[in-house]
Parts: sequence; C-alpha cells; structure tokens
Amino acid sequence: MSGEPGAGARELITIEVGGQLFALNIMIVREIRGWTTSTPLPHAPVYVLGLINLRGTVLPVLDLSARVGLPARSPEASSVVVVAELTGRPVGLLVDAVCDIITVEASQIQPAPDLGSGGSQFVRGVITLEDQIVTLLDLDGALPETAIAA
Repeated sequence: MSGEPGAGARELITIEVGGQLFALNIMIVREIRGWTTSTPLPHAPVYVLGLINLRGTVLPVLDLSARVGLPARSPEASSVVVVAELTGRPVGLLVDAVCDIITVEASQIQPAPDLGSGGSQFVRGVITLEDQIVTLLDLDGALPETAIAA
C-alpha cells in the first residue's frame, strides 16, 4: 500500500494456514525460516510439535493450525516456521506460507465474531482485502504452561 500510514495504522504480516489467511502484528515476528525437524516434548498438548534449537536458544514449535482450532497439520518440506515473541518468550509457529506485509488502518479491522470456544480466543478481528478475508490473531496466551516451563 502506498503513502504514509496514519496514526491508527498497523503493519501486519499475513500467513496462510490450512488454506486460510491470518495476520499477525509484524512487531512480534523475529524471523522466518524453513521447517526443521523438532524434538517431541512428552505430555505436551497436540498443537505443540516439539522443540528446536535456534542458535543456542531452545524454543517450542506450535502447529498454528491446531492451536487456532483448525485441523492439525503435518510439517512438510515447504512448511515455514515464523519465529515470534509471545508473552516475552520466543516460539516457532508452523504455517503453510508467509504471504505479504500489509498496512491497515484501525477502521479497516472489524470486530471478531463471537464463535464460542476453541481457537476463537485468539481472534482479534477480521480484515477484508478485495475478495479475501484475513483473520487478525493475537497469540498472547497461546503457549501452554508445559512449553513455557521448557
């Protein structure tokens, strides 16, 4: 998008998970890397794929699809790990693809629909872009206590 963003503008990174588009605040993203095999974490929730060593830092990798209530995904060679900082801790998020960086005004973000339980606690709103709907996520609280303890 061109021009200077307004005071209420936010930069977001869009990602694809299970054929759907999601957006994250770009300020939480530390890096984007290809999939590497993770070490399973015993007794972890199904959405925790395991742990990886990132330049000496051990971080949990979450299957973002399963975490937000979509069917669990199996990592593939083309999968991407978005390294993000959630509640002050680094975490890897398994996604299908990183798509774009967008700038949206606060007025473009519509309230999240009330869908009950599941992954909807992470949905902060929806953004319509031409013929696409992008779900804005806020993943604070997405890490389980077992992964935080690791």
